[in-house]
Amino acid sequence: MQHKIIETKVTVFSFDELDSSKQQLINTAKEQVNKAYAPYSGFHVGAAVELENEKVFAASNQENSAYPSGLCAERVAMFYANAQHPDVPVKTIAITAFTKGEFLKNPVTPCGSCRQVLLETEMRFEKDITVLLYGTDEVYQIDNIRELLPLCFEKTSLG
Repeated sequence: MQHKIIETKVTVFSFDELDSSKQQLINTAKEQVNKAYAPYSGFHVGAAVELENEKVFAASNQENSAYPSGLCAERVAMFYANAQHPDVPVKTIAITAFTKGEFLKNPVTPCGSCRQVLLETEMRFEKDITVLLYGTDEVYQIDNIRELLPLCFEKTSLG
């Protein structure tokens, strides 16, 4: 038997330590929580995607009573960006969450489905996507999606 240890590298910042472009992307994601449709969970998520051409696409989670017909903010933003600029790589995604009248103190991470979609986008363009996860107490920066989804299922897994 053999044991393998898989580690994820996360850099932790305070919001004020980030450069202004990352702060702006997070602020754009924060604005999106007000547009979330989350009558069932009360959990409002905002995401903002910045492309290499500096275009930004932002979105929020959209729930549906016929669960799981709704979509997470991350996938809505990523699909929107890819639909508008299918040949432009994604540079960064910022994700925020708001519930019970306030932003979370600790960053929220994307669900498994969102991680898979983000990974597919990263592999599609063969360029790392930086992930910014906002919490009021700290912000996590992750250098690429593979850090979020080690042992991932990808197109090479198909054959």
